[in-house]
Amino acid sequence: MPREIISSGNDLAAKASVDAGCRFFGGYPITPSSEVMHTISDLLPEVGGACIQMEDEIAGICTAIGASMSGVRSLTATSGPGISLKSEQIGLAYIAEVPLVIVNVMRGGPSTGLPTRVQQGDVLQAKVPTHGDYNSITLCAGSLEECYTETVRAFNLADRFMQPVFVLLDETLGHMHGKAVLPDLETVQKGIKPRETFEGSPKDYKPYEVAQDRPAVLNPMFKGYRYHYTGLHHGPNGHPTEDAQMCQDLIERLFNKVDSHIDEIESYEEYQLDDAEICIVAYGSVALSAREVVNRLRKEGMKVGMFRPITLWPSPADKIKEIANRIPKMLVAELNMGQYSTEIERVTGRDFDTIFKANGRPISPGEIIEKVKGM
Repeated sequence: MPREIISSGNDLAAKASVDAGCRFFGGYPITPSSEVMHTISDLLPEVGGACIQMEDEIAGICTAIGASMSGVRSLTATSGPGISLKSEQIGLAYIAEVPLVIVNVMRGGPSTGLPTRVQQGDVLQAKVPTHGDYNSITLCAGSLEECYTETVRAFNLADRFMQPVFVLLDETLGHMHGKAVLPDLETVQKGIKPRETFEGSPKDYKPYEVAQDRPAVLNPMFKGYRYHYTGLHHGPNGHPTEDAQMCQDLIERLFNKVDSHIDEIESYEEYQLDDAEICIVAYGSVALSAREVVNRLRKEGMKVGMFRPITLWPSPADKIKEIANRIPKMLVAELNMGQYSTEIERVTGRDFDTIFKANGRPISPGEIIEKVKGM
């Protein structure tokens, strides 16, 4: 049976992690994400897991990566400045293909910005959280329920694609308290898909010698299968190499393993778009205002609908293009200066209206209604 719970988005992300099989958290407190660590520090010992607060954000992600290398589902949580500090180790997880879930509760920036206020300033950072070439997988919760369900999905995707997966919340969702209807625990746990492992002889084990559309097959450490972890370009056993073909194949595979399976990653919501003449594009907490706008304006006879990307990266490009070709007018609403709008522009190649706000205050339904009526 579905579970009804009164909670906050941060607490639900922590609960989801434990329900999804996470047994290690490594991190450092930072507003507005600290409650994720506070809550999971209580929950993990009850299921035989461990939570450790390190001396800083860098050490926090290092411990989470190390736990993941041992085969344990692992989590770290932070906000934008913490992602900046974790950037180098995020790169290690990409190239070594270590699964990890990273919850980022967005606030105002750059630098320390507006720690206690809401913003969606980390959308482009989540696409390119470190240097080099790779494909980011970034999910964005749009409700309290999705703070739970998207975190669960992130763990399954991290193990499926053997790389970091980001879950974006924002300060509004992270600190909002309300009723959430969650899937029953048995359903969640039935959906847990363990990482692929190699079952043959250790002498035949080559974790990175896989097809170009597949992730590495990394058996847990300390189980008798020897291989090398490195941040350098590497060959079949993980040992560093400068062989031109091996280096090219490695980077192409980091892209292909995601691009070839977009159907397993892509997620979005269409709300009242069947007959819409105006489409509002919104995500995260802004989508809550956008949904209210659609409901109000529909009562006034205006044909307005909403498109909400849930998987931000890779973007649901085909669906965005189809909507742009079908609906005459579009409005993109973001709590930044247009970070996702650049993707809408790239995909659609057309003009559209925007409403941006980066002062730490939410975009109200009234502000969107005023903009829509002016279109």
